[in-house]
Parts: sequence; C-alpha cells; structure tokens
Amino acid sequence: MIKIKTLNGNAFASMIVSGANNLYNNRKTVDDLNVFPVPDGDTGTNMSLTTSAVAAELLKNDSLTVTKAADAASFAALRGARGNSGVILSQIFRGMAKSLKGVTECEASALADALKAGSDAAYKAVMKPTEGTILTVSREASAGAQSAAKAGGDVVAVIEAAYERGEKALAKTTQMLPALQQAGVVDAGGQGWIFVLWGILDYLKSGSVTERENAGEAAEETKSAPTQTAVSTEDIKFRYCTEFIVEKKSKGLSVDAFRKAISPKGDCMLVIDDEDIVKVHIHTNHPGFVLEEAIKLGEMINLKIDNMKHQHKSIIEGSKDAPKKAAAVSVKGKAEKPNKTQKPKSEPKEKAQTAKPKEPAPMKEFGFAAVCMGKGLASILKDLGVDKVIEGGQTMNPSTEDILKAVKRVKAKTVYVFPNNKNIIMAARQAAELTDDRNVIVIESKSYPQCVSAMMSFDPQKSAEENASKMNRAIKEVTSAQLTYAVRDTEIDGRKIAKNDILGMIEDNIEVVGKDTDDTLNKVISHMVDEDTEYITVYCGKDIKKAQADRMQKALEAKYEKDEIEVSFKRGSQPLYYYIVAVE
Repeated sequence: MIKIKTLNGNAFASMIVSGANNLYNNRKTVDDLNVFPVPDGDTGTNMSLTTSAVAAELLKNDSLTVTKAADAASFAALRGARGNSGVILSQIFRGMAKSLKGVTECEASALADALKAGSDAAYKAVMKPTEGTILTVSREASAGAQSAAKAGGDVVAVIEAAYERGEKALAKTTQMLPALQQAGVVDAGGQGWIFVLWGILDYLKSGSVTERENAGEAAEETKSAPTQTAVSTEDIKFRYCTEFIVEKKSKGLSVDAFRKAISPKGDCMLVIDDEDIVKVHIHTNHPGFVLEEAIKLGEMINLKIDNMKHQHKSIIEGSKDAPKKAAAVSVKGKAEKPNKTQKPKSEPKEKAQTAKPKEPAPMKEFGFAAVCMGKGLASILKDLGVDKVIEGGQTMNPSTEDILKAVKRVKAKTVYVFPNNKNIIMAARQAAELTDDRNVIVIESKSYPQCVSAMMSFDPQKSAEENASKMNRAIKEVTSAQLTYAVRDTEIDGRKIAKNDILGMIEDNIEVVGKDTDDTLNKVISHMVDEDTEYITVYCGKDIKKAQADRMQKALEAKYEKDEIEVSFKRGSQPLYYYIVAVE
C-alpha cells in the first residue's frame, strides 16, 4: 500500500489540479442534482469554473513550496469564484492557505488541519449556515481527516478518511433538507466537494493527475459572458495585466502607501493584504512603476505580465499565428518597418504621441453596477442611471472578478452593486470586500424588478448610508415573478410537473404550472395582485413576439381597468424567462 509522509509544493499543486479536473469531468452530474426543475442547475458549472481558475494558476508555476501553492490556489479561487457554491469553495481554499502559512512540505497532520481551517472559513463566510449542504460535507470530511491524522495515518490515509466520511455525510444530506428529500437527491455543492476529494485521492494513490476530458469544450464554456468581439481593441485603456505576490520583508508591514502609489496608474486594481504576503492585480500602462513600488514591500514571486491588447486582437482574429505576431511586436514596443510601397502606418501614432494626454475623469459621488441578461433589460437599467451592466444571471453567474472589474470601472466614490439573483449575492459581497479604493455597498436584490425599484428610490441629495436604507426598503415593496419552463419531470409539494411545462414562480416558489405562457402569466398576476396594487410591469423575454405581448397587455388592461391598476409591457429580450413581472 502506498504511503506518503509529506507533500512538497509541486505534489500539493498536482493533487489540487487533479481534484479540479475530476470535478470538471463530473460537473454535469452535479448540475443535474438541482432540486427545482427550472433551467438553473449551474452548481457544477460554477464550482468547476472556480476550480478551473485554481488549476490554471497552479499550472503556471513549478518548484513551489506548499505555502506558495496554497496561496496561488486561494488567490485564483477568490477571483474566479462564481455563484454561492463557488464562493464557498473559494473560502475553503482560503482557509487552507492561511493554515499552511510558512509550510514548505506538508505532513499529514498539517493537511488535516488545513482541511478543517478551510471548512471553518466556509462556515464563517455564510451569514446563515445551512446544514445538509457543502458546509456539512466539508466539516465532516475535515473531521475524518483529523481522526486519521491523530491515529498516525499518512497523507493518503488522511485524504482517504476525508473522502469516506465526507461521502457518508453527503448521503445523509438527502434526509437533512426537505427539498432534497422530496427530490430524492443529495446536495449538489456537497457532491462537488466529494468529486474534488476523489480527484485528490486518485492522484495520491496513482501518482498521476486526473486528465481533464473534452478540453476543447472547456474553452467554449469558460468564455466570459460578454463576447470578446463586443469590445474594440482600441477601447482597452490599460495595456498590461500585471499580477504577482509579494512576500513581505517584515510581517505586519502596511501596504497603504503602495495602494495609493499604484492606484492612479491603472484600473481593476486588487491588493489583498494577507498578513505576510500581498496579492496584487492591476491593469496598467506602467508595470515597471508598479514593480518598483512593490519591491519596497519585499520579494516578488509568481510574476505575470500580459499584453491585453495583443491578446484581445489575437482572439478576435482567431488566427493561430496571431499570438506569435503580437509577441514579436511587444518585445520592444515598436511597429515593424513599413514596406516602401505602403503608406507608413506610424503617422497616426506619431500624431497621437504629440497630443496632450487626457486628464482622468473626476470621481463622482455615486455609481451603480448591476447584473442582468437581455439587451432590453440592460437598456432600461442604463436609462435609470446604472453605470456598468454585468452580463449574467440564471445559468451564467458572473465571477467575483467580473463584479470587481465592473466596480473598478465605475468612476465613483461610492458604488452600489445589484446582484439581482440570490446565487450572485455572495460573489458580490466578496467583490466588495476586495475593493479597497472606494466604498462598495451591495444591495441584496434577488430579482430584476427589485433593482428597478431600488434605482427609482435613489436620491442624490441623501448620504450613501441613507440611500442604502432607502433602496433596501424599496426592494421589499415590489413582488417579483418569473415564467420559465421545466427541464425535467418531477413532483414538488404534491404537484406533478412534466418536462416543458410552463412554470410561474412568485419570488422563489412555483405557484402556477401550465401548458400555455399567456394563460400562466394571467394566473400568476392574479396571485400577485391585491387591493393595494397600483402598477403591473411585465418584461417580455426574447421568445415573446410583439403581437403576443400587445395582445396580453390589452387583455390585462381590460381585466384591471376597474381597479385602476396601470399595466405596462416592456421589451426585456431576456433568455430563459418568457416573462418577468413586477407588481407594486
């Protein structure tokens, strides 16, 4: 039987990559554990995208210590976290990294302690921890690991015990939550963590990293929500994506001066002060300046500088040769000599060089960033004053880094963030915690109508805190509903649901099941309207034709005319939802 007393940094990194790959290979199994039959089921996708970011970061480096590998994993998971499950997973990695500070090679007891620290960090990250979820599974797995370590087990025994006890806990989740019991499934997040542990164990036993299946397919799935072609290369203001970690020359050294020094030199800045290391990310035209300032703090490791303009151009051109050409141009920062028969291409550049540089736009007091899907919905939000719309929502949760980047692009002292989906709230909170150069307030909106209601309540004459209170009150004053379709046959609360049935959901509950979208819409609104209702607003999805929307609007106006309720239909063009409804 294989026995491993200690793990070096490379072995630690390899086992994490193996776990990430195993989760990726089984992501659809996790997705299919979604309890509700709505087109959601993205737990496996979110978790696998989070761990894929970790694997990608670890594969960039070699000859790591355990501390550096754990830090790299934590940093990547923190930025790449998607959905609640991804954020919880990132906290597990973060807790493990803190536990492994200063560890060059990891013994069984240290690994067991790290798993417990990861579980503890995940519990602390959730405002109201729920048992029967990934939290339970991670806690029980870490308890199994610690028992094995105390009994004198080696690294393999520790992970094997973690996997076995975690799997038993996972089986019990079916009985711990009514929704899981009714559906007869285990918790999706917990299953995802078990897949990670199995991949880790498989590496320790075989010495081979689990291969990632369908790598080409992965490239398509991990594309960011907005397509690259939607952005012009010339719109990229700051050319160099600069990332590194600084090992402080003295513990407790303040990084405030460093933050202030580099902040004017770029955007999308992320400076995480984690006791004896500092994690840095910034888009800048002056990476040399950033590095000179960083070296004052200590020794730099894991340095990476990418030319984003050339990367973007290569992606758009779709040519295999494009990266090579870009690299050739970026070596000295000079363009190739033009052919004598051609007009020199450098003329516009020379003119640009003589032009007076534009002064940065002043910071306004308040700004807004919101998540939504659908051109119509996005347009409405922009008309209401939202500065940055983050494309995403159901089945496509933006990562912590996506939200962080959007916040950084809002030139305001205080930025309000609207997740507009319950599965994005934790990522939004995490982005707020990582923003250190402005005040970020997350308004925990769970639907698009709540965001609209909050924006309409905003008063620029009030303080940041007063507006936060006003907007939080506003989201409670609107009732939201969505019409979508069932992705499979199931039974919920004694109600049988067939695949492709139309589901009318009021807030988070399935209230109406039908066969026709318009009939279901009519019944849903009837459930929502009461004697105090004044407004009904319906946002039409991309599958709803104008003639159908006009017909439904006239029918509802006639139905509620005597109640003096104002009915309005708007083109939202959202996917997945035939209609989104707001009743106020």
